Amino acid sequence: MKLTIDQIRGLFPVLHQEVHGKPLVYFDNAATTQKPKAVLDKLRSYYEMDNSNIHRGAHTLADRATREYELVRETVREFIGARESAEVIFTKGTTEGINLVAQTFGRKFIGKGDEIIISTLEHHSNIVPWQMLCEEKGAVLKIIPITESGEIIFEEFEQLLSSKTKLVSIIHASNALGTINPVKKIIDAAHAFGAKVLLDGAQSTSHLDIDVLDLDCDFMAFSAHKLYGPTGLGILYGKREILEEMPPFLGGGEMIKEVSFEKTTYNDIPFKFEAGTPNIADVIAFKPALDFITDLGKPSIKAHEDELLSYANELLLPIKGFEPIGTAKEKVSVLSFNITGMHPFDVGQMLDARGIAVRTGHHCTQPLMKRFGIEGTVRASFSVYNSKSEIENLAEGVARIAKIKNK
Repeated sequence: MKLTIDQIRGLFPVLHQEVHGKPLVYFDNAATTQKPKAVLDKLRSYYEMDNSNIHRGAHTLADRATREYELVRETVREFIGARESAEVIFTKGTTEGINLVAQTFGRKFIGKGDEIIISTLEHHSNIVPWQMLCEEKGAVLKIIPITESGEIIFEEFEQLLSSKTKLVSIIHASNALGTINPVKKIIDAAHAFGAKVLLDGAQSTSHLDIDVLDLDCDFMAFSAHKLYGPTGLGILYGKREILEEMPPFLGGGEMIKEVSFEKTTYNDIPFKFEAGTPNIADVIAFKPALDFITDLGKPSIKAHEDELLSYANELLLPIKGFEPIGTAKEKVSVLSFNITGMHPFDVGQMLDARGIAVRTGHHCTQPLMKRFGIEGTVRASFSVYNSKSEIENLAEGVARIAKIKNK
């Protein structure tokens, strides 16, 4: 499907409003993307026509809801190239997916003296669960350093690998800097030592083609709300043979085969990891979001976003006082920066006064900010519905702010 930028923008109701008397320019896509009308319509139609619990009902509404819910699981399988839909687990988000692996795979297979490797680029959700596990188990957490441009030092990673390495958990694309990690190379190196690999795909899945079989990752976690879908919904992919060896995450309904006071037997995957009534409406409403991406095509989306990032660098780099943070060669459409002598929050507020929505702060990557010796950054992140004229608006705003400070 080929659509003009105006046609694409027309699919997103939220974009057509003013903020502080200015047209909204939404550059906070790394935090959450906006939702096309098809997603909103599907959410409403479920509650108006099909609202029912799934899997256990014998009536028509339950049957319709169940079929639509499981259709999304299959759609996700196709989207990431998994071998079978049973390897697709619905969670609350990337954070819960990572915690699920930590609390099941980690508790069973990682012990005292074992090692887990992450990188300096990680989001807190891919740091804290491993710290908690290491504290509980007596395992060791090791960190891959990065260069001044925000790229991992692969040779240093290779030096960290050993027979003690049980898991490498690494971000595919950095939410704070946009850096795309060489994950296939990382996975191959980790597997050579018998380690499993979890990819944090929260940022990469909306920008890059994903094929989990080609990557050969053991786990991948990501979130619907960064893929034009609803909030409160995530996906954890795992290889069948590993998921079957892992204990359940939560106990309750749906994740069981049979319960007695003497013993409980657990359900097959993926249901073993989906206790209780799931987030039915948001799962069903996720399909139009995935269809939107598939119809546009990831290559077309990436080409447009790459063009926006290149244009933003072209306009912003010459501005006196503009300080880019993270200049990796391979990036998704994230531009982090500071203005000399100004706090990121102040810059964000001044841009908001012009109707421009950006994210400011440490972006849940405090160790990464410490690596660069800063408190935080201003982050402008671009999506398929953003335009070059909006980039020009951002550049004009940054230029005015920098001029005020550097008078």
